[in-house]
Amino acid sequence: MPLKHPDSPEAELLSREVPKLPPLFATAKLFAFPSLWEGFGLPVIEAMACGTPVITLNNSSMPEVAGDAALLVDPYSVEEIESAMTRIILNDSLANDLRQRGVKRAANFTWHKTAEQSLNLYQQFI
Repeated sequence: MPLKHPDSPEAELLSREVPKLPPLFATAKLFAFPSLWEGFGLPVIEAMACGTPVITLNNSSMPEVAGDAALLVDPYSVEEIESAMTRIILNDSLANDLRQRGVKRAANFTWHKTAEQSLNLYQQFI
């Protein structure tokens, strides 16, 4: 059974290893994730699924993962990260917009969909 956040039933949480994360994400003002070593970005998707506004880096796979549902920053720029955090904290309209877009974006990423796409890819080569 996929983990769901009660306020975001259409978004599935992909991590089953850390069941305490949803309440933490759901009560956070924002989730800043300027990781330089992330492979795919599950923490970004999980935060979005919980309705948490996200700030993540503007390179690697993060722009593709986040789409238009996060603020993208240069991970080497403390000023950009601080500015993005300040914008979300001081601008309720922006924060609410990112929450709504994030939940919709996260709903695109499910284990079922991943399995289907993997199967389709494998079948192309058989």
